[in-house]
Amino acid sequence: MSHRSGQEDPERYLFVDRAVVYNPATQADWTAKKLVWVPSERHGFEAASIREERGDEVQVELAENGKKVLINKDDIQKMNPPKFSKVEDMAELTCLNEASVLHNLKDRYYSGLIYTYSGLFCVVINPYKNLPIYSENIIEMYRGKKRHEMPPHIYAISESAYRCMLQDREDQSILCTGESGAGKTENTKKVIQYLAHVASSHKGRKDHNIPPESPKAFKLQGELERQLLQANPILESFGNAKTVKNDNSSRFGKFIRVNFDVAGYIVGANIETYLLEKSRAIRQAKDERTFHIFYRLLAGAGEHLRTDLLLEGFNSYRFLSNGNLPIPGQQEKENFQETLDAMHIMSFSHDEIVCMLKIVSAVLQFGNIVFKKERNTDQASMPENTAAQKLCHLLGMNVMEFTRAILTPRIKVGRDYVQKAQTKEQADFAIEALAKATYERLFRWLVHRINKALDRTKRQGASFIGILDIAGFEIFELNSFEQLCINYTNEKLQQLFNHTMFILEQEEYQREGIEWSFIDFGLDLQPCIDLIERPTNPPGILALLDEECWFPKATDKTFIDKVLQEQGTHSKFQKPRQLKDKADFCIIHYAGRVDYKADEWLMKNMDPLNDNVATLLHQSTDKFVAELWKDDIQTFQRASFYDNVSGLHEAPVDRIVGLDQVAGMNETAFGAAYKTKKGMFRTVGQLYKEQLSKLMATLRNTNPNFVRCIIPNHEKRAGKLDPHLVLDQLRCNGVLEGIRICRQGFPNRIVFQEFRQRYEILTPNAIPKGFMDGKQACERMIRALELDGNLFRIGQSKIFFRAGVLAHLEEERDLKITDIIIYFQAVCRGYLARKAFAKKQQQLSALKVLQRNCAAYLKLRHWQWWRLFTKVKPLLQVTRQEEEMQAKDEELVKVKEKQTKVEGELVEMERKHQQLVEEKNILAEQLQAETELFAEAEEMRARLASKKQELEEILHDLESRLEEEEERSQGLQNEKKKMQTHIQDLEEQLDEEEAGRQKLQLEKVTGEAKLKKYEEDILLLEDQNSKFIKEKKLLDDRINEMTSTLAEEEEKAKNLGKVKNKQEMMMVDLEERLKKEEKTRQELEKAKRKLDGETSDFQDQIGELQAQIEEFKVQLSKKEDEQQMMQSRGEEEVSHKNNALKQVRELQAQLAELQEDLESEKVSRNKAEKLKRDLSEELEALKTELEDTLDTTAAQQELRTKREQEVAELKKTIDDESKNHEAQIQEMRQRHSTVLEELSEQLEQAKRFKANLEKTKQSQESANKELACEVKSLQQVKTESEHKRKKLESQLQEYVARVTEGERAKGELAERTHKLQTELDNVSAMLEDAERKGIKTAKDVSGLESQLQDTQELLQEETRQKLNLSGRIRQLEEEKNAVQEQQEEDEEARKNLEKQMLTLQAQLSESKKKLEDDVGTIEGLEETKKRLQKDFELASQRLEEKTIGFEKMEKTKTRLQQELDDLTVDLDHQRQIVSSLEKKQKKFDQMLAEEKSISARYAEERDRAEAEAREKDTKALSMARALDEALEAKEELERINKQLRAEMEDLMSSKDDVGKNVHELEKSKRTLEQQLEEMKTQLEELEDELQATEDAKLRLEVNMQAMKAQYERDLQGRDDQSDEKKRALVKQVREMEAELEDERKQRGLAVAAKKKLELDLKDIEGHIEGANKARDEAIKQLRKLQAQMKDYQRELEDARASRDDIFALSKENEKKLKSLEAEIVQLHEDLAASERGRRHAEQERDELQDEISNSTSGKSALMDEKRRLEARIAQLEEELEEEQGNMELLNDRFRKTTMQVDTLSTELSAERSTAQKSENARQQLERQNKELRAKLGELEGSVKSRFKASITALEAKIAQLEEQLEQEAKERAAANKIVRRTEKKLKEICMQVEDERRHADQFKEQVEKGNSRMKQLKRQLEEAEEEATRSNASRRKLQRELDDATEASEGLSREVHTLKNRLRRGGPISFSSSRSGRRQLQVEGTSLDLLSDDELENKITDNNANETPASAQPQQQE
Repeated sequence: MSHRSGQEDPERYLFVDRAVVYNPATQADWTAKKLVWVPSERHGFEAASIREERGDEVQVELAENGKKVLINKDDIQKMNPPKFSKVEDMAELTCLNEASVLHNLKDRYYSGLIYTYSGLFCVVINPYKNLPIYSENIIEMYRGKKRHEMPPHIYAISESAYRCMLQDREDQSILCTGESGAGKTENTKKVIQYLAHVASSHKGRKDHNIPPESPKAFKLQGELERQLLQANPILESFGNAKTVKNDNSSRFGKFIRVNFDVAGYIVGANIETYLLEKSRAIRQAKDERTFHIFYRLLAGAGEHLRTDLLLEGFNSYRFLSNGNLPIPGQQEKENFQETLDAMHIMSFSHDEIVCMLKIVSAVLQFGNIVFKKERNTDQASMPENTAAQKLCHLLGMNVMEFTRAILTPRIKVGRDYVQKAQTKEQADFAIEALAKATYERLFRWLVHRINKALDRTKRQGASFIGILDIAGFEIFELNSFEQLCINYTNEKLQQLFNHTMFILEQEEYQREGIEWSFIDFGLDLQPCIDLIERPTNPPGILALLDEECWFPKATDKTFIDKVLQEQGTHSKFQKPRQLKDKADFCIIHYAGRVDYKADEWLMKNMDPLNDNVATLLHQSTDKFVAELWKDDIQTFQRASFYDNVSGLHEAPVDRIVGLDQVAGMNETAFGAAYKTKKGMFRTVGQLYKEQLSKLMATLRNTNPNFVRCIIPNHEKRAGKLDPHLVLDQLRCNGVLEGIRICRQGFPNRIVFQEFRQRYEILTPNAIPKGFMDGKQACERMIRALELDGNLFRIGQSKIFFRAGVLAHLEEERDLKITDIIIYFQAVCRGYLARKAFAKKQQQLSALKVLQRNCAAYLKLRHWQWWRLFTKVKPLLQVTRQEEEMQAKDEELVKVKEKQTKVEGELVEMERKHQQLVEEKNILAEQLQAETELFAEAEEMRARLASKKQELEEILHDLESRLEEEEERSQGLQNEKKKMQTHIQDLEEQLDEEEAGRQKLQLEKVTGEAKLKKYEEDILLLEDQNSKFIKEKKLLDDRINEMTSTLAEEEEKAKNLGKVKNKQEMMMVDLEERLKKEEKTRQELEKAKRKLDGETSDFQDQIGELQAQIEEFKVQLSKKEDEQQMMQSRGEEEVSHKNNALKQVRELQAQLAELQEDLESEKVSRNKAEKLKRDLSEELEALKTELEDTLDTTAAQQELRTKREQEVAELKKTIDDESKNHEAQIQEMRQRHSTVLEELSEQLEQAKRFKANLEKTKQSQESANKELACEVKSLQQVKTESEHKRKKLESQLQEYVARVTEGERAKGELAERTHKLQTELDNVSAMLEDAERKGIKTAKDVSGLESQLQDTQELLQEETRQKLNLSGRIRQLEEEKNAVQEQQEEDEEARKNLEKQMLTLQAQLSESKKKLEDDVGTIEGLEETKKRLQKDFELASQRLEEKTIGFEKMEKTKTRLQQELDDLTVDLDHQRQIVSSLEKKQKKFDQMLAEEKSISARYAEERDRAEAEAREKDTKALSMARALDEALEAKEELERINKQLRAEMEDLMSSKDDVGKNVHELEKSKRTLEQQLEEMKTQLEELEDELQATEDAKLRLEVNMQAMKAQYERDLQGRDDQSDEKKRALVKQVREMEAELEDERKQRGLAVAAKKKLELDLKDIEGHIEGANKARDEAIKQLRKLQAQMKDYQRELEDARASRDDIFALSKENEKKLKSLEAEIVQLHEDLAASERGRRHAEQERDELQDEISNSTSGKSALMDEKRRLEARIAQLEEELEEEQGNMELLNDRFRKTTMQVDTLSTELSAERSTAQKSENARQQLERQNKELRAKLGELEGSVKSRFKASITALEAKIAQLEEQLEQEAKERAAANKIVRRTEKKLKEICMQVEDERRHADQFKEQVEKGNSRMKQLKRQLEEAEEEATRSNASRRKLQRELDDATEASEGLSREVHTLKNRLRRGGPISFSSSRSGRRQLQVEGTSLDLLSDDELENKITDNNANETPASAQPQQQE
């Protein structure tokens, strides 16, 4: 809700227009109509007036549309009188209900008033536009004013809080709550802005001259307020984000404490934050962003900063889910700079800012770490550690330690620590948890740092104002742990509000002395709060959650069960109603019932972290990171990441997100340790409960002010309010809860004076005259009104009413006023009537006087004396005239004197005015000079003031910097001390380690001395070793048996594991289905309940509706019948109309022709008459005219020559154009050839590049193999050294007591150990290098594999394109054939026309001859020549018009040619070409569908079945082949295994020497390990190839499925279209048949009429022959001419039709030419693409050949692979040959198409020339036709004038009939042509279908080949895996046997040594003397490995004891 002051009037958005509110018309309307509120779905509530009451229901009439509705009485809510419209405090409403509250808020919002009070609340609705009500003028307006003195505003709330703090010395709080986007943060800003303005220390001290307490105070003047305002941009940058509802949504709650001193000035501030949504840092929903700082840093960081922070692009970070999502109207760079400026103002150092930004970059880098699951185990691995390296660089950690801590962390098991391998899911979860925790700690540190900057006085202020900005109540469909925390907070805040309201109400009633039973409304919410937070008896939800977190096997389900068990009977708790419910339990909050889903609550409550990484971060080399993470290690123990591993396995880990909105819980004292028990960990619920209890304790100690922010709509539109949305928020915000509390008391309070003034009219006689106290007067009025005592209370200063009482009083007052007004109107009307009556009476008396006077005059008028009187009376005035004249003269003199005086004064005044003007000008000049001086002085003052301010700011900055430097120096000294102590500790540790190392070296020396002794003693054990070897052979046999049994057991275990996995999957699916069914069942039950409730309401309505429905049905049936009738009539009328239009056109044509004939007949008649009169004159004139005709014939010949010249020129132009066209086509070809050459060059370059890449790949692979060999050897060396080290350590432990014996060999052993250490170091370094190289080579190999996959995909795409091209080429060929056929038909028509023209010309020549013979007739046709000349001129004009049209056509042709060139140049128009081709394809498909039959479908199904059978056969064959190959490979591997075993046995048996045998065994072991490594690599390669083939198979399957689906869809569409077309064609055929029948009937009638007319004609001709025998020849000639004329007319019409057809064909040819040219371009491109594909295939073939050549150098196990690859190469070569053949076909087709284009262009030019010729011929025929007509007319006029009209009419009718016949013939010809074309197209489509089938078969064969190949590879891989597992098992057993043998040999050597020592101590003994002793020793030796050390010693002592007497006996004998 951003607000900026505008130029509008701010008062319009603050004050209500009372004139509108107190409008009496609205008051009367409200009283008359009894308006109420009724529920409405659209508006929430709607105004209506009560019409009738029917028991429990009421009939109301809606005010908006006048509709009458029946509504239950309980649903009606009372409406307030208009007096309460737009009321500022809704607690004053007399009818307190939801409808009135919503209506009041809506009215105020639509009037621009966004703030409204509701008791203690200030309700704010977001206006979504800038309002001018936040300027400094408005702040000054509210400053020092009470709340009721000014309209509602956030400034009024701030002012009241500030004033209460100063006056009562009580801490204040302002609580802003609401949904996201409602404007909480903006209102919080406005509060801080107001306080900073009003309570600024700088202004205050300046104004009041209060001396500062210390030098620091002067420095802080003005700076603190600025920092307080600048803290917000920093917090917004790190804590705000874009959501769907809000572009700048605060994703944390905050409590800003502004501290004030005694005088009311700001001395500091402190910020506490809650519920940071830290999960937003790792993932965001669609169309949402993470925190602003990430985008601002990436957009606004400079190059230097980007390199320091290792920043990348937006799309390269996984944690930015939606990439760069910009906010409209926001510039990220500018915002980043503003954030940095704000940090500088908050005195952040440069190092601190850089460290913070490093943490931000590190959080992004966390997301880029990728883990992969290893092949054979679930263990996670990190294939690429570049992101980890960047992260460790930013956070100051070691990469190896970090990866170890993530992948194999150390876990405490009992008292020991064990390393545990992590799965991929656990590693991902650990990374996300670390990222969230890191960002949370950064945010906590930032808040702590801002608090440190704001609270520099280091002391608490005298009092404070706290501003709480926290999220409001949230109810979603399913709510999680975060919503529980938010709703728990809002329950506590609502309880605080209810308690505060209770206290204020109590104080008000006590102040007024009202008796009322007090209710603490805060206790209403206590049960719900206890349900959540109660610790015991019974424990609440949070306590139960904490309890479950202690048990490692606890899950969310056990937690829910425990909650249901403990709290199932609670009044505010509800169990899920059905099993299908999505919710786990429900809580009834004050805002409504909320369903909670307890998924992942345990994980969210524990918020586990990886302790190994936490310790690493604490020990970071970066001090900032170490400081952020120090509290976790030193102060309290967190829930370990591994404490609840079962939780990870039971729930999907991708949804494990720590607590989404719970922030760090120690913001108040950052870094302070919690005093908890040792070993305890703190859950999120505990920490949040503690923090909330602290907040509530703070708020309870303050005087709270409540601000409730409301979002009007989710569209962010100004001026729109969604009623249901607002009502939900009012419920959740507690506004309606507050109204509920108000209703229970006396919400309406009126001062006595106002009550008396307004309602005294209801009790007129209750109050006596004179003064009376207000309370007494009100008591009397109440008694007179007879109100119930429970409805009111009378206090000390005001009277209190229950809700609704004032509305009743208002109604009574309105009725009383209406009665008074009616009485007043009656009195007024009576007065007016009486006044009118009196006037009438006066008029009557006046009439009587007039009558009397008139009668008297009539009597006196003839009386002489009266006449004398009337004459003398005027003369009496004459004597006074002189006196009047004198008086007038005197007046005139006086006036002249006055005038002279005035003129003198005027002159003097003008003079004075002149002087004053001059003085004024002088003063103005002086004033201007003074103003200029003043302006200069003012500028100087402003400059000085600005300089002073700048100097003061510099001084403040310097002092602040000095302080910071002092603090830094202190911090550095402390750190120095810490470092010194740390260094001392490290030195001590180093000394201890040095001493330990020296001891170890001594032990090593002694151990090596003992080793020498052991080497001497080993020789004695050779005999025993030989025995051991024999035993070992026996053991080997046993081992082989065990390996076989073990392999079988492993296979069984694998099968069982697969079965188990399947069963688990089935179980999961069944559980999911069960959950879904439970949910659906619950939803159904809910719907059932709703329906049961609604049925009772709808039953009454159904009866009425059924009757209405029946009536409507009857009406509908009638209407439908009428509609059908109308439709049929309309169709008939349309058909009649069309027929009528045809007839009208025909009649119009007939009329025109008849009119022309009429005119010609009239002219001929006149001419005939003239001829009759002047025959003699005409004879003489004929002679002269004959001469003239000779001249005219000469002129006509000249004109003909001219026309022929013009025709020749036109031909030349057409030839030139055709030549130009051919030149353009050649240019196009050249361009295409150049483009093709360029593409071929590019392809060759690509080939070279690929060859180079292949070479590099081979070199890298060889290097990789060498490195792998080196790594293996190094690993073997390492393992040997580790074995030696273990042996040495065991020997050292055994012989520590005998160190003194080996002092002699100390120096030698020390040197050896030194050498071994150096060797070990070298080996470890080499190993690390080899590992690095191996990682690099792995990356290279993966990159090359991805490139190979891309090339394979390209090849597949190109094959598809080739197939498409082949289809397109076929279409083009078909179109070409159609065009050729059309052209052939056109040529035939043209030939026919030429023949007709020749016949016509012959006929014309004959007629001319006849005309020349008939000179007499020609002489009578003089005027006809003139007509012909006129017609000729008209024809010439038409010809000119035609030539102009031809030129236009030529221009359009050139323009189209240019467009064609542009199209060929622009590659972007390829899509249009594709779409046109697709349209053509669709047309062909439609035609195919029209003509296709059911038999074709059956044939296709049969073909499909055959193809499937073939596929299955091929699959079976391929599987058989693969099985044979796998068996062969298995036999070879078994043979190799047998050979190896034989070699092992030979090695074991061949050597007698024990030491050498061991050495050889080790060698064989190494070789076996190397072979195993090679087998592993081969296995990996096979797996990779199998993966690639599987991917290719999947792609092929997907493509096949898509093609099948598309083909089926196309077939279905074609079938539907064919059916539709058939129906349409049947309709058309029927219509055509009907029309044909009509035409046949008309033709029969016409023929009959014609016969009749012919008979009449014959009769008339017979009469004429009898009458005029002399003119028989003339009549014969006339008939001949008529016949010729008809022939000419027919020929002319045919010529016209052919000309039109030729023109249409030429246009179509041009269009086709263009489309063909475009398709040629497309073909060129496709050809280039296919060339590329062919080259790719060749390259792939070369690659495969190279791979085969490389693989041949491998071992015999790869021979089978080589054969398969060769087969694959052969297949590829076959495919390549096929592709080449296709390419050749394409080239041939391309050549053919080019040839066709050339032929078409030449044919087009020829057609144009023929069209021109036919046009000229047509014009000539027209001229001849006109001449013949004229001649005929003249002949008819000369022969007969009587019968002329009838003959012409008959001829016209005959001509019409002939025209109709010709039209029918033409239509038949056209229909035949269409039939031929459709047949050809059908054939072509059939061919296309066959081609498509062939392609489909090819594709299927390819897919079958790929499937068989895949199966073979899979079998081989499985066999190789089995072999590998077997070899691994055998290797492990051999290793175990070797270890046992070595241990046994070591034990034997030890025993031998001990025996030697014992024997040496006992004396020299000869073993030869007693065999028994030796036997005993051997027996003991054989059983030595089965005895312990103590038993061994006992045995040896016994042996010595037995041997000593045996040795003593021979001595005695001697």
